Amino acid sequence: MPKHSKRYNQVRALVDRTRYYSLDEAVKLVKETANAKFDETIELHIKTGIDPRKSDQQIRSSISLPHGTGKSVKVLVFAKGEKAKEAEEAGADYVGAEDLVEKIEKEGFLDFDVAIATPDMMRIIGRLGRILGPKGLMPSPKSGTVTEDIANAVKEFKAGRIEVRTDKTGNIHLPVGKRSFDDEKLKENIISAIQQIEKLRPAAMKGKLFQKVVLASTMGPGIKLDISELAA
Repeated sequence: MPKHSKRYNQVRALVDRTRYYSLDEAVKLVKETANAKFDETIELHIKTGIDPRKSDQQIRSSISLPHGTGKSVKVLVFAKGEKAKEAEEAGADYVGAEDLVEKIEKEGFLDFDVAIATPDMMRIIGRLGRILGPKGLMPSPKSGTVTEDIANAVKEFKAGRIEVRTDKTGNIHLPVGKRSFDDEKLKENIISAIQQIEKLRPAAMKGKLFQKVVLASTMGPGIKLDISELAA
């Protein structure tokens, strides 16, 4: 087992691993344990009842948090002509077509958090699937990152719209704010995230969607969350 730092062991001792905390308690505790020298991200880690082997039991979409994530988001857009201009005016960090595909393929350029594309670009960027797919960066209609409404998509992702997807084990990981957020904003983001994910429940799955929900900071221990009163 990896050896944890003295700081981690000290904050770990504050958390009762056997207990499920109320939202109020969990938010106070996650901020107390997020005492690294930078503004730690607060994350939700959700163990779902989804069977990841079944294609009709995947979640891939995007949600907006009422107070954003607190992170500065770099947006790359694959578009041409008028749509490229719209992307630039909306605040996209990188805009291009074949030139960007080449930069990603040949230079390994991945200095962005979200990639958005107009539908006509998909035939050009299809070959990037093997590079962008494993990193969760491949544009997809399901997540709202393949769209004609480029300007709105750029603005939403810049404002903190985030992609939600099950990983290969059927679990979901997403940021819900920063240590510097006040308690109420964090709580509202967490409630909103859980309720929006509940609505993305695959029709084919059986049983409970949320098996376990854990709140944690970047460098802190996991805090089990009692969500019985939070789900819609």
